[in-house]
Amino acid sequence: MFTLFRRKNKGIVTDAKKINEILTRGVEDIFVKEDLEKKLLSGEQLRVKLGFDPTGDKIHIGRAIILRKLKEFQKLGHQVVFIVGDFTALIGDPSDKLEKRPMLSVDQIKANLKNYKKQIGRIIDLNTSEFHFNSKWLSKLTFKEITELAESFTVQQMSNRRNFKERLKNGQDISLREFLYPLMQGYDSVEVKADVEIGGFDQLFNLKAGRVIQKHFGQPEQDILTTKMLEGTDGRKMSTSWGNVINITDEPNDMYGKIMSMKDELLPQYFLLCTDLSEQEINEAIDGVHPKEAKMRLAREIVSIYYSKNLAKKAESNFVDTFSKGSVPENIQEIIIFKSLPLSDIVIENKIVSSKSEFKRLAQEGGIKDLETDKIITDFNYVVSSNQAIRIGKKRFIKISIK
Repeated sequence: MFTLFRRKNKGIVTDAKKINEILTRGVEDIFVKEDLEKKLLSGEQLRVKLGFDPTGDKIHIGRAIILRKLKEFQKLGHQVVFIVGDFTALIGDPSDKLEKRPMLSVDQIKANLKNYKKQIGRIIDLNTSEFHFNSKWLSKLTFKEITELAESFTVQQMSNRRNFKERLKNGQDISLREFLYPLMQGYDSVEVKADVEIGGFDQLFNLKAGRVIQKHFGQPEQDILTTKMLEGTDGRKMSTSWGNVINITDEPNDMYGKIMSMKDELLPQYFLLCTDLSEQEINEAIDGVHPKEAKMRLAREIVSIYYSKNLAKKAESNFVDTFSKGSVPENIQEIIIFKSLPLSDIVIENKIVSSKSEFKRLAQEGGIKDLETDKIITDFNYVVSSNQAIRIGKKRFIKISIK
C-alpha cells in the first residue's frame, strides 16, 4: 500500500558534534537512540515529523522548544514534515490531562488556525518543509479501517496510561473517543512515512503508538525523540489559562517584561531550552551574576530570536526606563470612559485583571500605583474621575481618559 524510500543526499550534514547536540540538548528521552544516531550519521535524508493540534490561536515558547528541535534537524538537511492536527483537535488529546478534554468545534479550530502557519514560519523554514492537515486522510477512514487500527491496542494498554490510570482511580469518566486519539496520531506517521517523530515528553504514549501502527502497515518503525517540558514563568505548568505563558507573538516589550517577572530559579532551564547559547555561555550568563542581570540577558536573547537584536535593545531600554526610573512605557494601553467609574470595574471590564478578588489582592499588596502622583492606590473602591496613568501589578499599564 505504501512505498518506502531511503536516499542518500549530498546536502545532509553528518558532523558528529552537531548530531550529539541534537540528541542531548533539551532532550528527555530517545527511543531508539542507537538506531536514530546511526541513521543521522549515515547520510540518509530522514523524514522528521512533528504535529500540533490547534487548541489555541497562539504558540508559546514552551511549544516552540519542539519546533526549535525540528529546526535543528532541518539545518542538517533532513526533511521536516509538519502536521496540523485539524482533525485530531476534534477528538482532543488526553495526554497529561487529568480530566476529559472538551471537543473543539470546527469553527473554533478554523479561528485558531488563522495565523498558525505564520507563527510556525517564524521558527522553521516553510519553503523546504512539508505542511499537512491530517483531516485530509483521517476524515476518509471508514469504520472498518478504524476498527482494524483499534485492534493494535488492548483496553489494558490504554487503561494503564498514567493519566488514565489516575482518572480511573479517582472515579472519573474516560471517553472512548480519548482512546482513539493515539490511533489517529499514529496513523499520521503511516501517511507521511515518518522516520522520526518528535514531541514533548507528555506525548510519549502517542508517539509510541505511531510505531505500533506503522508495524501494522508493514512500515519501518519510527524513532522517537521527546524534549524536556518548560515550566511557566511562575514555576507551575505553562498554561494560557493561568497567564504564565510567553507567546512567540507577544510584542517585544511585553515579551521582555514577562521574562523579567519570572522566578529566578527558572533561569537555567529557560536559557537551555529557549536560547541558542552554548553551555559555556549559559554558565557565564548565570554563575555569579545577579538574577536581574541574568534575566536581562535571557530576555535579550529570546526577543532577538523572535524579532531582532535591535528590537530587543529597544525593549530593554523601555524596561529600564519604566521600572528603574518610574516613567510610563511606550505603547501604553488607553482606555476611554465617559463618566467617573470605580477603577476595579474599569480593569475587570477591560480584562486587565480577571476578578474583583484579584484587584483587591493587588490593592492590599500595594500593586496598584498612580504613575502621575507616584502614590499607591490601596482603596478597593477607588473611583477614577480624571485622566490617569496607572500601573496594575508589575507589568500592566493603562492610561484612562475621560471624554
